[in-house]
Amino acid sequence: MAEDLIPEDVREFVIKHIDSITHLEALLLLRGNPDEYWTANSTAGRLYISEHETAIVLTRLCSLGFLTAEDQVFRYACKDLELESMVARLETLYSRHLIPVTNLIHTKPSRIREFADAFKLRKDS
Repeated sequence: MAEDLIPEDVREFVIKHIDSITHLEALLLLRGNPDEYWTANSTAGRLYISEHETAIVLTRLCSLGFLTAEDQVFRYACKDLELESMVARLETLYSRHLIPVTNLIHTKPSRIREFADAFKLRKDS
């Protein structure tokens, strides 16, 4: 089964730390270029998303400890060896098993809940 291709610890890591494919792609882009400094604009150009959305993603990755930032310039700098190891494993899995990893991210419980919430009927105040 496709689910069996992703080890449980990597699955838990994705559920806890990766909010979207954009988050994963940004993380891997900066990890792959650790000596480069990235702005939201330069990163957006590589990810083909808006600068605003990119800034949100990069800020979130900073808050998780994957990046550092100074004056809105970002750089990959994961100091936690366990997190770094997990990112390396996830990168390998993503390159070999794109669809199962993508499906996992798209079906995260929080994303399903957000989708369901979009259809809730709201009373006007």
